[in-house]
Amino acid sequence: MTHEIIIAGFGGQGVLSMGKILAYSGLMEGKEVSWMPSYGPEQRGGTANVTVILSDERVSSPVLNEFDIAVILNQPSLDKFESKIKPGGILIYDGYGIHKPVKRKDISVYRIDAMDTAMELKMDKTFNMIVLGGLLKVAPMVKLENVLKGLKKSLPERHHKLIPANEAAIKKGMEIIRQV
Repeated sequence: MTHEIIIAGFGGQGVLSMGKILAYSGLMEGKEVSWMPSYGPEQRGGTANVTVILSDERVSSPVLNEFDIAVILNQPSLDKFESKIKPGGILIYDGYGIHKPVKRKDISVYRIDAMDTAMELKMDKTFNMIVLGGLLKVAPMVKLENVLKGLKKSLPERHHKLIPANEAAIKKGMEIIRQV
């Protein structure tokens, strides 16, 4: 099985980290993996996206024109990537950053109110893990235990005390995602 994923939003939302954790998780499960970040020079506040491919077979190219799954965290990213989701694919978006409705009718659309939930729970820094939890609920491509190992590998050791909060955020994301 192959999952070709784009995660897109503003710099500072944890887009690249989310992709890196997915990639590490795939590696731990023996999958073939590609992780390709893309961001502007301004990084925080500018647009950022990451392409992640998880596959049981060899990945031929990390460059994609279409995606099975798009995780969209702001309106500019929706405008740019909505048309690039394969028919029958999945679009997951955070309700906080999207102002115009999704137009496509040939894809499955899910809304996750991750930003609102993160602020409500006073867990602002776990916003991206709430989103990741929603993604894994809709498309369980890697095991939660490997996501936690990936989180441990990608976080500096001084932040390992935050892993339980991130695990709780992932589980919360799994609870709150809804099909539109």
